[in-house]
Amino acid sequence: MCRVKTFLVILIALLMAGTLVVLFAGLFGMVRGGGDPHRSNALMRWRVILQAAALLLFALLMTLLKS
Repeated sequence: MCRVKTFLVILIALLMAGTLVVLFAGLFGMVRGGGDPHRSNALMRWRVILQAAALLLFALLMTLLKS
């Protein structure tokens, strides 16, 4: 069970880092201006997906730690 918890922690950290990278890429495109709105929309969609995955795995980890 300890390996599963460690794996979840690493996966959550990677998802959180990915979320930050996508978020900053989208923000950089907005600040730069004149960017492709489809690309910006896709980046924000990926941000939401990564963030949701991180939150779901975090909830799973908390459930495992509680038991």
